[in-house]
Amino acid sequence: DRHKPGNEFHLLSEVSVHGGTVDYFLVSARNRKVDDFVAIEIQTLDTTGTAWPERQRFLRAVGVATDDQEHTSERPFGINWKMSAKTILVQLHHKIETFESIGKHLVLVVQDAFLEYMQREFVFDHIKTASPRDALQFHRYTFQPSLAGNRLQLAERLSTDADGAAKCLGFQTSRGVDLDDVISTIERRMTDDTVLNVLS
Repeated sequence: DRHKPGNEFHLLSEVSVHGGTVDYFLVSARNRKVDDFVAIEIQTLDTTGTAWPERQRFLRAVGVATDDQEHTSERPFGINWKMSAKTILVQLHHKIETFESIGKHLVLVVQDAFLEYMQREFVFDHIKTASPRDALQFHRYTFQPSLAGNRLQLAERLSTDADGAAKCLGFQTSRGVDLDDVISTIERRMTDDTVLNVLS
């Protein structure tokens, strides 16, 4: 909303706010003073078991020598969907109250399959098409393989407020963070190294 043409964009990682640490802040600033920002969380996944035997087989298949013996006990490995979903939803719940109280957005970047899992396993019937009034934004991406190069494609945007984030997990919400405190934290972290350079 408050971005002005000619402003620098800064990309800051691991910024602490009330409720936890946010993966990234994309900041619009002029003379190291914040005009606007959006917080971005990147969805990560926990795994179960170990992929080490598969790694070693792959290395041998492509001709890379390995110095360990083949594992005899093969435990299956894969994505721990439930733990991953619960972890990110709890983290969002802890952080979203901050962003709602200061009138800013927190965006979760999520793969389509993972969002579909959360929609099946948690209370998501109130999560709707994105509205700029909602503090919590879900950006669902699909993986698009092609001969020209694989890429991620934005497929859908959904949103809710702090009460909706709590409803996903059956929690209650509370309020109370000051915008000036968050801006002060951001401005202390901005340097020449954080200026976002987009290569063409």
